[in-house]
Amino acid sequence: MKTVHFIGAGPGDPELMTLKGQRLIREADIIIYAGSLVNPQVLSGAGQSAEIYDSSSMTLQQVVDVMAAGVRAGKQVVRVHTGDPSIYGAHREQMAELDRLGIPYDVVPGVSSFLAAAASLKREYTLPGVSQTVILTRMEGRTQVPETEQIEGLAAHQATMVLFLSVSQIGLLCQRLQKGGYPADTPAAVVYKASWEDERIVTGTLEDLAERVEQAGIRRTALVTVGRFLGDGFQRSKLYDGAFSHGYRKGCGP
Repeated sequence: MKTVHFIGAGPGDPELMTLKGQRLIREADIIIYAGSLVNPQVLSGAGQSAEIYDSSSMTLQQVVDVMAAGVRAGKQVVRVHTGDPSIYGAHREQMAELDRLGIPYDVVPGVSSFLAAAASLKREYTLPGVSQTVILTRMEGRTQVPETEQIEGLAAHQATMVLFLSVSQIGLLCQRLQKGGYPADTPAAVVYKASWEDERIVTGTLEDLAERVEQAGIRRTALVTVGRFLGDGFQRSKLYDGAFSHGYRKGCGP
């Protein structure tokens, strides 16, 4: 029996997709992709005879039915998710259905948009003396957030925070982040469509970011990043400190 391949398509730039993902798309007989989020260019390597389905208008059952029919017909099925499917990818429910049907599958990881955003910002989320923790979260919308993961509680840590699916509520978000503990002057940035050709970046602080984002007209397909990692102050790491010994290098003193 053929295996269904779940593939992380990366953040948008087709060259940020893994070689394995590209190969599986070339070999696929059936491709189901999240058309509302995945850059169509990542499918440019698909074979001319490949059947391509846009899942943005499909239900879970319809997606699974296409997968099951394809596998039973001996065809190679590929399911393409944006970024990495393990982050807000909704692929666990698809895998559960395939388990129920006895259909094998595997997952090919991809470059998440939060990583592409850091690259576009030319910043490092974990800086010595600034933050060693990255919180990936979202504001509640039609999908609820557990009570223990409310924005205010997470903000109390003042760690680096990256928020998916939240830019449409940017004003309320900035208010709640400050209520939770981030100072008003905390640097923040919004990256719209990280790594795409029409990428845009809006920077500011929690005090003025909402106004800047609203002026830019950004309402979706963007990440909100918050924290002092966006600033210029940090300590140098011990990793390359000549006075610091580790398993691969003996310290030579100050």
